[in-house]
Amino acid sequence: MQESEAKTHLTVYYRVGCHLCEEMAALLCEFQDELGFTFGLVDIDVDAELKVRFNADVPVVVWRERILFQHFFDEAILRQALQHG
Repeated sequence: MQESEAKTHLTVYYRVGCHLCEEMAALLCEFQDELGFTFGLVDIDVDAELKVRFNADVPVVVWRERILFQHFFDEAILRQALQHG
């Protein structure tokens, strides 16, 4: 794994108690080692601006300020984004 790949970091905008959010985090965990990324969870309900922006869309997975997918995990999009930058 190259150093740049090891530093790949995704942001997951989520809401506490959201079953889709919990599923998204679990699925991302399954691919972390293989694809060499980390991710952080950001609770939209603690920030009024994020709540307005993502209220009906959580979970939202963002990389390099670009939304990769929302609501449901998409392995193909994740692989394509991380492998092709």
